[in-house]
Amino acid sequence: MEEAGYDLAVLGPGEDFRYLAGWTPMADERLCLLLVGRDREAVVAPQLNVEALRQFVSAPTFPYGDADHPGQALEDALRYLREAPRVTAVSDDLRADHLLLLQRHLSSSRWGLASQLISPLRACKDPAELEALRRAAAVADHGVSAGLSACRLGATELEVAEAARAAVAALGAEAVPFVVVASGPHTALPHHQPSRRRIQPGEPVLVDLGARVDGYCSDLTRMAFLGEPPARYHAVHGVVERALQAALEAARPGVPAAEVDRAARTVIEAAGYGPYFVHRTGHGLGLSVHEAPSVHAANPQALQEGMVFTLEPGVYLPGEFGVRLEEAVVLRASGPEVLSRLPRQVAVLCRN
Repeated sequence: MEEAGYDLAVLGPGEDFRYLAGWTPMADERLCLLLVGRDREAVVAPQLNVEALRQFVSAPTFPYGDADHPGQALEDALRYLREAPRVTAVSDDLRADHLLLLQRHLSSSRWGLASQLISPLRACKDPAELEALRRAAAVADHGVSAGLSACRLGATELEVAEAARAAVAALGAEAVPFVVVASGPHTALPHHQPSRRRIQPGEPVLVDLGARVDGYCSDLTRMAFLGEPPARYHAVHGVVERALQAALEAARPGVPAAEVDRAARTVIEAAGYGPYFVHRTGHGLGLSVHEAPSVHAANPQALQEGMVFTLEPGVYLPGEFGVRLEEAVVLRASGPEVLSRLPRQVAVLCRN
């Protein structure tokens, strides 16, 4: 905070709160804030959260009841902090009504985003975090495998998604932040939502799943094909695999994130599919599914040992099909360690 010129950081429910406190309250209309000053901390919380907070946070808590306005508790907390902040950092996803209340009580402050302070802390994982990420990756392997096994002729995308979710839940995952199941032409939609469309013979299926284990997330994508894939599909799948290999080879400590994106994109462009790679090559992974670093063409950030991020190039041919292959990796001194154990070749199902 001192280096960045912030006097106060205010965190609402979310992953930054969880990172600092080891727990985060439910995000609802009740004001619940962790306030971090230069030399003191405080919490403003609804009464119903106080006992849970005390298990994790030793800072003084300023509670209020459901029938009370939280403004007085906030004022008391700010008075305890002895802060008249010139610059205040707030959670990126703080509710608008909570931000407006803060602005009324800190009318002379300038404002910034808490991610500028906390993202650099979260980007490089410690050993305990890495173990949680490995457990989450193993659960994702199981969930994606179950989804691929459920890709039978006539099954709906929703049924496949439910099979993947059930497999993850059976292993004790806390949550499944997302399951993307896309079949046929839907595979050309990168963030397709599973529908009642039934899987047809002679078409691909994409399964992309994230599981949360001990607070940390996984993210994994694999492809299947109902029947023997045609040469055109094999060609595109091969291009995406080579792009992923190029990204894995480029990812080293000290290398800018943009260079890793460029390595994958160059392979796809050389094959003539450049316009159909429509998203970044990857994103950081941790307490959030998407966090720093962002592996895109304009990010000069140097990758560091201990960072965890995805590499997920794709080619999406509108109205026809798409292919995405995704790995989550831990960056080591010698290069990336892939967390998944699932093979990346297309899973051919229902061969004649």
